[in-house]
Amino acid sequence: MVTAGTNAAGKAPTYSYRQIWTIAYPILISLVMEQLIGMTDTAFMGRVGETELGASAIAGIFYMVIFMIGFGFSIGSQIIIARRNGEGNFRETGNVFYHGVCFLLGLAAVMVLLSEMYSPWLMGKMVSSPEIAEAALSYVKWRLPGLFFAYVTAMFRAFYVGTTQTRTLTLNSITMVVSNVVFNWIFVFGKLGVPAMGIAGAAIGSALAELVSLIFFIVYTVMKTDCAKYGLDRFGGFHFRKLGDILSVSVWTMIQNGVSISTWLIFFLFIEHLGEMPLAISNIIRNVSGLMWMVLMAFSSTCSSLVSNIIGNGHPDAVKGLVVRILKIGYGAVGIMAILIALFPHAVLRIYTNMPEIIEASVPSLWVLCSAYLLTIPANIFFQAVSGTGSTRTAFLLELSALIIYMFYCYFIMHIVRADVAVCWTAEHIYGGAMSLLCGWYLLKGRWKNRKI
Repeated sequence: MVTAGTNAAGKAPTYSYRQIWTIAYPILISLVMEQLIGMTDTAFMGRVGETELGASAIAGIFYMVIFMIGFGFSIGSQIIIARRNGEGNFRETGNVFYHGVCFLLGLAAVMVLLSEMYSPWLMGKMVSSPEIAEAALSYVKWRLPGLFFAYVTAMFRAFYVGTTQTRTLTLNSITMVVSNVVFNWIFVFGKLGVPAMGIAGAAIGSALAELVSLIFFIVYTVMKTDCAKYGLDRFGGFHFRKLGDILSVSVWTMIQNGVSISTWLIFFLFIEHLGEMPLAISNIIRNVSGLMWMVLMAFSSTCSSLVSNIIGNGHPDAVKGLVVRILKIGYGAVGIMAILIALFPHAVLRIYTNMPEIIEASVPSLWVLCSAYLLTIPANIFFQAVSGTGSTRTAFLLELSALIIYMFYCYFIMHIVRADVAVCWTAEHIYGGAMSLLCGWYLLKGRWKNRKI
């Protein structure tokens, strides 16, 4: 576990650039590795066909909408775990963890049932191409059972990030990605006696990779973690009042994550109505963006956890300096990635598809995406800092305001103007700019300093 130092006056805990990086880089590696799950599916579908490539975009985001609702709960739990960790109330972190696992397993059952009942109707209403709708449904059918594994894995991540024990995330993610590549190779193309299943095979491979990830976390926790210290050695029983306390913070991160990723789905549905080629291009651009996004989210997640730890230590005045340091690191790491991607677009795009016409058509959109990260970096770091203060309801309202602006712009530029796909991706500039202004303004006001959770 990384602990904070003190400043020159000995008054408040600080985190140096090196300490921030020590906490962030395992999260970074784990998130990048998990992004490779989506990259793997896209890379395999890019070698199956244009329809499958487009369908995997719709189906992948449809799954992510459902997953991110539960993941939002784990983020809220992470904030509480980090606060208790900062207070030195270590055993309570395990209590929060177990209540989170119970809640998310129930939520997974509800989500799978609802998806089985309504996914065919939703796909028929949302997607204009019958071929894409059918392929997307095939993916969703086989991917959703993995939600049980993914939700519990999210709680393990919340525990390890909240207690700043992030190194285990690296090994877990490497194991998960390797498993996904192997399973995709087997089920998509039909190897080792298994019939070729195409897009359904990609879904099965990803679900099995989630199971492998969960098994890893369980074994690692039993063997390497001080379970007695953190209250993981026994579960004292489920209490609705305790769950209510967790939900008072987590419900807003659940709603925020669900609404936020839903706008991605709407974005792709607008694109889908422009044709199969723009949809295929946007799927590739989304996956390239995911690489930079995951690097950024490593520092953003670190920011949220450290902000909550510092406030738990009783030093809210140290938050501003921490956020500035993380912002500088974020610009350094993500900015370099964006520049390299912009300089060598063809090399990056060939990772996702071997179709020359799609590669050439994707380059302008890729350049637009890279430029958007000038605004996306502060937007996400400021937002996670707001969440880390425990003001999750306010964080949700701030993002909701930005998303309303974003959706109006998407509707105008895609539905009314029907602009080129590269112009459509300027919506990322609108979102990043709005979030930076709104969340930055809230942090400067300082009303969050006395927030108790």
